[in-house]
Amino acid sequence: MIKKGHGSTYARILVKIRMMRKTILFIIALAFSSSVFGQTTGEQYADDVKSISAIIDAYYDVISGSSEKPWQFERDSYIHSQNAVITKLDENGNVESHSLEAEYIPLLLSTKEDFYEKELKREVSHFGNIAQVWSAFEVRTDLNTASNIRGLNSIQLHFEKGRWWIDSWTSEMESDKNSLVTDFLTKE
Repeated sequence: MIKKGHGSTYARILVKIRMMRKTILFIIALAFSSSVFGQTTGEQYADDVKSISAIIDAYYDVISGSSEKPWQFERDSYIHSQNAVITKLDENGNVESHSLEAEYIPLLLSTKEDFYEKELKREVSHFGNIAQVWSAFEVRTDLNTASNIRGLNSIQLHFEKGRWWIDSWTSEMESDKNSLVTDFLTKE
């Protein structure tokens, strides 16, 4: 039972949440929409999807940049397939999976800071129209300063309609509990 006065507070909170959702969806839609002037999205990002190497380079480029550089949501959306799935494992092995759009929500709600993911090593397995990429990376807040914050990505792709698509990626960070990046870097 809601005590007198609490119902209106609850209603205001629900209204604010709904307004926030609408605002976030509007911002995402605006970020994804192509410009009426200039190149189409396909023309603008065609080089990003011509090869496995190009799409993985773009994958790291869209997340990296200075605080003054805007997020590249449209480009990121272009390199991913429509139903791409992002999976992250925490240091205890717990899994969280979500859509690409859900990945943007925390970015939109926080102040952008200098952030760079620098690839350390890549291994590609490619058969027919499918590819699997293992990619070790480190997280930097200064492009020219190395970091000990490292992770490993498993990226799945397919080739269709003359271009590559990222279908999913799974990421796990190195921690005191695992040495996955060190193991990957020293693997022959």
